[in-house]
Amino acid sequence: MVEFIQRDNSMQKKETRAIRTQIDNSLLHEHSAPVFLTSSFVFESAEEGRALFAEEMAGNIYSRFSNPNTSEFIDKMVSYENAEAGLAYATGMAAVFGSLAALLNKGDHVLASRSLFGSTHHIFTKILPRWGITCTYVDAGKSEEWEAAIKKNTRMLFIETPSNPGLDLIDLEWAGMLKEKHGLILNVDNTFATPYLQNPIDYGADLVIHSATKYIDGQGRVLGGVAVGKKERMDEMRFFARQTGPSLSPFNAWLLSKSLETLAVRMEKHCQNATELANILDKHPEIETAKYPFLPSFPQYDLARKQMRAGGGLVTFNVKGGYHRAARFIDSVKFLTVSANLGDTRTIVTHPASTTHSKLTEEERAAVGIFPGLIRVSVGLENVEDIIADITQALELSK
Repeated sequence: MVEFIQRDNSMQKKETRAIRTQIDNSLLHEHSAPVFLTSSFVFESAEEGRALFAEEMAGNIYSRFSNPNTSEFIDKMVSYENAEAGLAYATGMAAVFGSLAALLNKGDHVLASRSLFGSTHHIFTKILPRWGITCTYVDAGKSEEWEAAIKKNTRMLFIETPSNPGLDLIDLEWAGMLKEKHGLILNVDNTFATPYLQNPIDYGADLVIHSATKYIDGQGRVLGGVAVGKKERMDEMRFFARQTGPSLSPFNAWLLSKSLETLAVRMEKHCQNATELANILDKHPEIETAKYPFLPSFPQYDLARKQMRAGGGLVTFNVKGGYHRAARFIDSVKFLTVSANLGDTRTIVTHPASTTHSKLTEEERAAVGIFPGLIRVSVGLENVEDIIADITQALELSK
Protein backbone atom coordinates (compact mmCIF):
# COMPACT_ATOMS: atom_id res chain seq x y z
CA MET A 1 0.00 0.00 0.00
CA VAL A 2 1.22 3.50 -0.82
CA GLU A 3 1.73 5.92 2.04
CA PHE A 4 -0.19 9.19 1.79
CA ILE A 5 1.43 12.08 3.62
CA GLN A 6 -1.18 14.18 5.41
CA ARG A 7 -0.11 17.82 5.13
CA ASP A 8 -2.94 19.33 7.18
CA ASN A 9 -6.63 18.95 7.91
CA SER A 10 -7.57 21.16 4.97
CA MET A 11 -6.92 18.24 2.57
CA GLN A 12 -9.98 16.43 3.94
CA LYS A 13 -12.08 19.60 3.81
CA LYS A 14 -11.18 20.08 0.15
CA GLU A 15 -12.54 16.65 -0.69
CA THR A 16 -15.83 17.58 0.91
CA ARG A 17 -15.95 20.95 -0.86
CA ALA A 18 -15.31 19.25 -4.20
CA ILE A 19 -18.48 17.26 -3.64
CA ARG A 20 -20.65 19.88 -1.99
CA THR A 21 -19.79 23.01 -4.01
CA GLN A 22 -22.71 23.44 -6.37
CA ILE A 23 -24.62 26.19 -8.10
CA ASP A 24 -27.99 27.16 -6.62
CA ASN A 25 -30.95 24.93 -7.37
CA SER A 26 -33.53 26.05 -9.88
CA LEU A 27 -37.27 26.15 -9.14
CA LEU A 28 -37.31 22.40 -9.90
CA HIS A 29 -35.11 21.66 -6.83
CA GLU A 30 -32.83 19.23 -8.67
CA HIS A 31 -30.27 17.30 -6.60
CA SER A 32 -27.57 17.32 -9.29
CA ALA A 33 -26.79 20.52 -11.16
CA PRO A 34 -28.40 20.60 -14.64
CA VAL A 35 -26.51 21.35 -17.84
CA PHE A 36 -27.05 24.89 -19.10
CA LEU A 37 -26.83 24.41 -22.86
CA THR A 38 -27.49 27.99 -23.83
CA SER A 39 -25.40 30.44 -25.80
CA SER A 40 -26.83 33.53 -24.10
CA PHE A 41 -28.85 34.73 -21.12
CA VAL A 42 -31.90 37.01 -20.87
CA PHE A 43 -31.86 40.44 -19.23
CA GLU A 44 -34.86 41.43 -17.14
CA SER A 45 -34.47 45.06 -18.21
CA ALA A 46 -32.36 47.41 -20.27
CA GLU A 47 -30.76 48.61 -17.04
CA GLU A 48 -29.75 45.09 -16.05
CA GLY A 49 -28.13 44.53 -19.44
CA ARG A 50 -26.22 47.79 -19.12
CA ALA A 51 -25.08 46.96 -15.58
CA LEU A 52 -23.93 43.48 -16.56
CA PHE A 53 -21.85 44.72 -19.49
CA ALA A 54 -20.45 47.52 -17.30
CA GLU A 55 -19.49 44.81 -14.76
CA GLU A 56 -21.38 46.68 -12.05
CA MET A 57 -23.21 43.50 -11.07
CA ALA A 58 -22.54 39.77 -11.24
CA GLY A 59 -24.43 37.59 -13.66
CA ASN A 60 -24.30 35.70 -16.94
CA ILE A 61 -24.38 37.41 -20.33
CA TYR A 62 -23.06 34.98 -22.89
CA SER A 63 -21.53 31.50 -22.50
CA ARG A 64 -18.30 32.64 -24.10
CA PHE A 65 -17.90 34.86 -21.02
CA SER A 66 -19.43 32.68 -18.30
CA ASN A 67 -21.97 29.93 -17.72
CA PRO A 68 -23.33 28.38 -14.50
CA ASN A 69 -21.63 25.06 -15.30
CA THR A 70 -18.22 26.58 -15.93
CA SER A 71 -18.62 28.73 -12.82
CA GLU A 72 -19.26 25.67 -10.66
CA PHE A 73 -16.23 23.87 -12.10
CA ILE A 74 -14.01 26.91 -11.57
CA ASP A 75 -15.20 27.36 -8.00
CA LYS A 76 -14.26 23.77 -7.19
CA MET A 77 -10.80 24.12 -8.75
CA VAL A 78 -10.15 27.42 -6.97
CA SER A 79 -11.00 25.73 -3.68
CA TYR A 80 -8.86 22.67 -4.41
CA GLU A 81 -5.81 24.75 -5.35
CA ASN A 82 -6.12 27.39 -2.58
CA ALA A 83 -6.48 30.05 -5.26
CA GLU A 84 -8.41 33.33 -5.44
CA ALA A 85 -9.96 33.09 -8.91
CA GLY A 86 -9.93 30.98 -12.05
CA LEU A 87 -10.84 30.53 -15.70
CA ALA A 88 -12.01 27.48 -17.64
CA TYR A 89 -10.70 26.74 -21.14
CA ALA A 90 -11.59 24.46 -24.03
CA THR A 91 -8.35 22.48 -23.65
CA GLY A 92 -5.28 22.31 -21.47
CA MET A 93 -3.18 23.88 -24.19
CA ALA A 94 -5.64 26.77 -24.44
CA ALA A 95 -5.03 27.34 -20.73
CA VAL A 96 -1.25 27.23 -21.24
CA PHE A 97 -1.37 29.62 -24.18
CA GLY A 98 -3.85 31.90 -22.42
CA SER A 99 -1.57 32.23 -19.41
CA LEU A 100 1.30 33.27 -21.68
CA ALA A 101 -0.40 35.46 -24.29
CA ALA A 102 -2.43 37.35 -21.69
CA LEU A 103 0.47 38.19 -19.39
CA LEU A 104 3.48 38.62 -21.67
CA ASN A 105 4.35 41.52 -23.96
CA LYS A 106 6.75 42.11 -26.81
CA GLY A 107 10.29 42.09 -25.46
CA ASP A 108 9.52 39.89 -22.44
CA HIS A 109 11.60 36.87 -21.57
CA VAL A 110 10.46 33.58 -20.00
CA LEU A 111 12.64 31.21 -18.01
CA ALA A 112 11.28 27.67 -18.30
CA SER A 113 12.14 24.17 -17.18
CA ARG A 114 13.67 22.20 -20.04
CA SER A 115 11.32 19.26 -19.50
CA LEU A 116 7.99 20.36 -20.96
CA PHE A 117 5.08 18.86 -22.86
CA GLY A 118 5.80 18.92 -26.59
CA SER A 119 3.08 21.43 -27.52
CA THR A 120 4.17 23.80 -24.74
CA HIS A 121 7.72 23.59 -26.10
CA HIS A 122 6.46 24.60 -29.55
CA ILE A 123 4.62 27.62 -28.16
CA PHE A 124 7.88 28.81 -26.64
CA THR A 125 10.07 28.06 -29.65
CA LYS A 126 7.79 28.56 -32.68
CA ILE A 127 4.91 30.86 -31.74
CA LEU A 128 5.91 33.37 -29.05
CA PRO A 129 9.12 34.40 -30.89
CA ARG A 130 6.89 35.78 -33.69
CA TRP A 131 5.78 38.42 -31.20
CA GLY A 132 9.21 39.21 -29.80
CA ILE A 133 8.86 37.03 -26.68
CA THR A 134 11.86 34.84 -25.95
CA CYS A 135 12.47 31.82 -23.73
CA THR A 136 15.49 30.22 -22.08
CA TYR A 137 15.42 26.59 -20.92
CA VAL A 138 17.17 25.44 -17.76
CA ASP A 139 17.55 21.91 -16.36
CA ALA A 140 15.11 21.23 -13.55
CA GLY A 141 17.64 20.39 -10.85
CA LYS A 142 20.30 23.03 -11.52
CA SER A 143 19.16 25.89 -9.28
CA GLU A 144 22.33 27.94 -9.79
CA GLU A 145 21.73 28.03 -13.56
CA TRP A 146 18.21 29.41 -13.07
CA GLU A 147 19.46 32.46 -11.22
CA ALA A 148 22.23 33.02 -13.76
CA ALA A 149 19.75 32.85 -16.66
CA ILE A 150 17.48 35.62 -15.35
CA LYS A 151 17.66 38.77 -17.51
CA LYS A 152 16.49 42.33 -17.06
CA ASN A 153 13.46 41.56 -19.24
CA THR A 154 12.59 38.22 -17.61
CA ARG A 155 8.95 38.34 -16.57
CA MET A 156 7.87 34.76 -15.93
CA LEU A 157 9.06 31.40 -14.59
CA PHE A 158 7.21 28.52 -16.26
CA ILE A 159 7.57 25.02 -14.85
CA GLU A 160 6.05 21.54 -14.97
CA THR A 161 6.51 19.40 -11.88
CA PRO A 162 6.42 16.46 -12.30
CA SER A 163 7.38 16.93 -15.94
CA ASN A 164 6.03 15.18 -19.02
CA PRO A 165 7.22 12.49 -19.55
CA GLY A 166 10.47 12.36 -17.56
CA LEU A 167 8.84 12.99 -14.15
CA ASP A 168 11.55 15.52 -13.27
CA LEU A 169 10.69 17.63 -10.22
CA ILE A 170 11.33 21.26 -9.37
CA ASP A 171 11.49 22.40 -5.77
CA LEU A 172 8.39 24.57 -5.48
CA GLU A 173 9.54 26.26 -2.30
CA TRP A 174 12.79 27.29 -4.00
CA ALA A 175 10.90 28.44 -7.12
CA GLY A 176 8.62 30.58 -4.96
CA MET A 177 11.58 32.27 -3.31
CA LEU A 178 13.27 32.85 -6.67
CA LYS A 179 10.21 34.56 -8.14
CA GLU A 180 9.85 36.75 -5.03
CA LYS A 181 13.49 37.76 -5.14
CA HIS A 182 13.27 38.92 -8.76
CA GLY A 183 9.64 40.07 -8.91
CA LEU A 184 8.55 37.45 -11.48
CA ILE A 185 5.33 35.58 -12.26
CA LEU A 186 5.53 31.91 -11.25
CA ASN A 187 3.39 29.81 -13.60
CA VAL A 188 3.10 26.08 -12.75
CA ASP A 189 1.61 23.27 -14.84
CA ASN A 190 0.21 20.96 -12.16
CA THR A 191 -1.48 18.47 -14.48
CA PHE A 192 0.47 15.38 -13.45
CA ALA A 193 0.21 15.91 -9.69
CA THR A 194 -3.38 17.18 -9.65
CA PRO A 195 -4.58 19.49 -6.86
CA TYR A 196 -5.11 16.46 -4.63
CA LEU A 197 -1.39 15.63 -4.46
CA GLN A 198 0.23 19.06 -4.73
CA ASN A 199 -0.71 22.74 -4.38
CA PRO A 200 1.90 25.08 -5.93
CA ILE A 201 0.11 28.21 -4.69
CA ASP A 202 1.05 27.18 -1.14
CA TYR A 203 4.68 27.67 -2.22
CA GLY A 204 4.19 31.04 -3.90
CA ALA A 205 2.93 30.24 -7.41
CA ASP A 206 0.89 33.02 -9.03
CA LEU A 207 -0.81 30.71 -11.52
CA VAL A 208 -1.57 27.01 -11.66
CA ILE A 209 -2.63 25.34 -14.91
CA HIS A 210 -4.23 21.98 -15.58
CA SER A 211 -5.12 19.99 -18.62
CA ALA A 212 -8.48 18.89 -17.21
CA THR A 213 -8.58 16.34 -20.02
CA LYS A 214 -6.30 14.18 -17.89
CA TYR A 215 -6.89 13.30 -14.24
CA ILE A 216 -9.54 15.94 -13.62
CA ASP A 217 -11.88 14.18 -16.05
CA GLY A 218 -10.23 10.83 -15.35
CA GLN A 219 -12.18 8.77 -17.86
CA GLY A 220 -10.96 9.96 -21.26
CA ARG A 221 -14.29 11.58 -22.18
CA VAL A 222 -13.83 15.29 -22.77
CA LEU A 223 -11.29 18.01 -23.43
CA GLY A 224 -10.86 20.86 -20.99
CA GLY A 225 -8.39 23.18 -19.30
CA VAL A 226 -8.33 25.43 -16.27
CA ALA A 227 -6.10 28.12 -14.80
CA VAL A 228 -6.39 29.37 -11.23
CA GLY A 229 -4.35 31.80 -9.19
CA LYS A 230 -4.14 35.29 -7.81
CA LYS A 231 -7.04 37.56 -8.69
CA GLU A 232 -4.96 40.30 -10.33
CA ARG A 233 -3.41 37.79 -12.72
CA MET A 234 -6.71 36.13 -13.46
CA ASP A 235 -8.31 39.50 -14.23
CA GLU A 236 -5.69 40.08 -16.94
CA MET A 237 -6.27 36.59 -18.32
CA ARG A 238 -10.05 37.02 -18.21
CA PHE A 239 -9.90 40.07 -20.48
CA PHE A 240 -7.79 38.16 -23.00
CA ALA A 241 -10.02 35.07 -22.89
CA ARG A 242 -13.20 37.09 -23.20
CA GLN A 243 -11.99 38.65 -26.46
CA THR A 244 -10.36 35.57 -27.98
CA GLY A 245 -12.92 32.94 -26.96
CA PRO A 246 -11.10 29.73 -25.88
CA SER A 247 -14.21 28.82 -23.88
CA LEU A 248 -15.01 25.51 -22.20
CA SER A 249 -18.39 24.13 -23.27
CA PRO A 250 -21.08 23.94 -20.56
CA PHE A 251 -21.47 20.19 -21.05
CA ASN A 252 -17.74 19.54 -20.64
CA ALA A 253 -17.70 21.80 -17.60
CA TRP A 254 -20.60 19.83 -16.11
CA LEU A 255 -18.74 16.54 -16.60
CA LEU A 256 -15.50 17.92 -15.18
CA SER A 257 -17.25 19.34 -12.14
CA LYS A 258 -18.84 15.96 -11.42
CA SER A 259 -15.45 14.27 -11.94
CA LEU A 260 -13.86 16.42 -9.23
CA GLU A 261 -16.19 14.76 -6.75
CA THR A 262 -14.22 11.51 -7.18
CA LEU A 263 -10.74 12.95 -7.74
CA ALA A 264 -9.49 12.05 -4.26
CA VAL A 265 -10.51 8.41 -4.32
CA ARG A 266 -9.32 7.98 -7.89
CA MET A 267 -5.90 9.48 -7.19
CA GLU A 268 -5.42 7.26 -4.15
CA LYS A 269 -6.01 4.17 -6.29
CA HIS A 270 -3.86 5.51 -9.17
CA CYS A 271 -1.01 6.07 -6.71
CA GLN A 272 -1.39 2.70 -5.02
CA ASN A 273 -1.30 0.86 -8.34
CA ALA A 274 1.59 2.97 -9.67
CA THR A 275 3.66 2.36 -6.54
CA GLU A 276 3.27 -1.41 -6.82
CA LEU A 277 4.07 -1.40 -10.54
CA ALA A 278 7.12 0.86 -10.05
CA ASN A 279 8.57 -1.45 -7.40
CA ILE A 280 8.26 -4.41 -9.80
CA LEU A 281 9.78 -2.55 -12.75
CA ASP A 282 12.64 -1.16 -10.66
CA LYS A 283 13.99 -4.70 -10.26
CA HIS A 284 13.06 -6.13 -13.66
CA PRO A 285 16.08 -7.51 -15.61
CA GLU A 286 14.80 -6.24 -18.99
CA ILE A 287 14.59 -2.62 -17.85
CA GLU A 288 17.55 -0.23 -17.70
CA THR A 289 15.92 2.37 -15.46
CA ALA A 290 12.49 2.90 -13.92
CA LYS A 291 11.28 6.25 -12.58
CA TYR A 292 8.52 7.06 -10.11
CA PRO A 293 8.64 9.98 -7.66
CA PHE A 294 7.96 7.87 -4.54
CA LEU A 295 10.37 5.09 -5.56
CA PRO A 296 13.41 5.15 -3.21
CA SER A 297 15.75 4.93 -6.24
CA PHE A 298 14.18 8.06 -7.80
CA PRO A 299 16.87 10.78 -7.97
CA GLN A 300 14.59 13.39 -6.35
CA TYR A 301 12.86 11.08 -3.89
CA ASP A 302 13.34 13.40 -0.89
CA LEU A 303 11.95 16.37 -2.82
CA ALA A 304 8.96 14.32 -3.96
CA ARG A 305 8.10 13.45 -0.38
CA LYS A 306 8.56 17.07 0.64
CA GLN A 307 6.01 18.60 -1.75
CA MET A 308 3.74 15.76 -2.89
CA ARG A 309 1.31 13.67 -0.85
CA ALA A 310 1.99 10.62 -3.02
CA GLY A 311 3.84 9.81 -6.22
CA GLY A 312 1.08 10.17 -8.78
CA GLY A 313 -0.22 7.79 -11.42
CA LEU A 314 2.62 7.85 -13.96
CA VAL A 315 5.57 5.46 -14.20
CA THR A 316 8.26 5.62 -16.89
CA PHE A 317 10.94 3.10 -17.80
CA ASN A 318 13.62 2.50 -20.41
CA VAL A 319 13.60 -0.96 -21.94
CA LYS A 320 16.82 -2.61 -23.04
CA GLY A 321 17.12 -2.57 -26.82
CA GLY A 322 16.03 0.95 -27.68
CA TYR A 323 13.26 1.90 -30.11
CA HIS A 324 12.71 -1.50 -31.75
CA ARG A 325 12.37 -3.22 -28.38
CA ALA A 326 10.02 -0.46 -27.20
CA ALA A 327 7.88 -0.85 -30.33
CA ARG A 328 7.70 -4.62 -29.84
CA PHE A 329 6.69 -4.04 -26.21
CA ILE A 330 3.89 -1.67 -27.27
CA ASP A 331 2.65 -4.22 -29.80
CA SER A 332 2.74 -7.02 -27.22
CA VAL A 333 0.41 -5.65 -24.56
CA LYS A 334 -2.87 -7.58 -24.51
CA PHE A 335 -5.49 -5.45 -22.80
CA LEU A 336 -3.72 -2.23 -21.82
CA THR A 337 -4.51 0.73 -24.06
CA VAL A 338 -2.03 2.17 -26.54
CA SER A 339 -2.80 5.88 -26.71
CA ALA A 340 -1.23 9.32 -26.30
CA ASN A 341 -3.60 10.28 -23.48
CA LEU A 342 -3.09 9.82 -19.73
CA GLY A 343 -4.96 10.09 -16.44
CA ASP A 344 -7.64 7.57 -17.46
CA THR A 345 -9.32 4.83 -15.43
CA ARG A 346 -7.74 2.50 -18.00
CA THR A 347 -3.99 1.92 -18.00
CA ILE A 348 -2.35 3.50 -21.05
CA VAL A 349 1.10 2.81 -22.50
CA THR A 350 2.81 5.41 -24.69
CA HIS A 351 6.10 5.70 -26.56
CA PRO A 352 6.84 9.45 -26.17
CA ALA A 353 9.76 9.65 -28.63
CA SER A 354 7.57 8.62 -31.55
CA THR A 355 4.29 10.23 -30.46
CA THR A 356 3.83 13.08 -27.95
CA HIS A 357 7.39 14.39 -28.31
CA SER A 358 8.13 13.26 -31.88
CA LYS A 359 8.33 16.84 -33.20
CA LEU A 360 11.33 17.56 -30.97
CA THR A 361 14.76 16.88 -32.42
CA GLU A 362 16.70 13.86 -31.21
CA GLU A 363 19.03 16.21 -29.31
CA GLU A 364 16.09 18.01 -27.66
CA ARG A 365 14.59 14.70 -26.58
CA ALA A 366 17.89 13.42 -25.20
CA ALA A 367 18.34 16.63 -23.19
CA VAL A 368 15.19 15.85 -21.20
CA GLY A 369 15.68 12.10 -20.91
CA ILE A 370 13.31 10.99 -23.68
CA PHE A 371 15.34 8.11 -25.08
CA PRO A 372 14.28 5.69 -27.85
CA GLY A 373 13.50 2.98 -25.32
CA LEU A 374 11.38 5.12 -22.99
CA ILE A 375 7.87 3.92 -22.18
CA ARG A 376 5.34 6.03 -20.24
CA VAL A 377 2.68 4.16 -18.33
CA SER A 378 -0.40 6.02 -17.11
CA VAL A 379 -1.42 3.52 -14.45
CA GLY A 380 -5.17 3.04 -14.32
CA LEU A 381 -7.65 1.70 -11.81
CA GLU A 382 -7.76 -1.94 -12.90
CA ASN A 383 -6.63 -4.67 -10.52
CA VAL A 384 -2.92 -4.04 -10.16
CA GLU A 385 -2.08 -7.72 -10.60
CA ASP A 386 -3.63 -7.62 -14.06
CA ILE A 387 -1.66 -4.47 -14.96
CA ILE A 388 1.62 -6.01 -13.79
CA ALA A 389 0.90 -9.31 -15.57
CA ASP A 390 0.25 -7.62 -18.92
CA ILE A 391 3.37 -5.46 -18.72
CA THR A 392 5.64 -8.32 -17.64
CA GLN A 393 4.37 -10.64 -20.39
CA ALA A 394 4.88 -7.86 -22.95
CA LEU A 395 8.46 -7.41 -21.72
CA GLU A 396 9.04 -11.14 -22.16
CA LEU A 397 7.46 -11.31 -25.63
CA SER A 398 9.40 -8.27 -26.85
CA LYS A 399 12.87 -9.71 -26.18
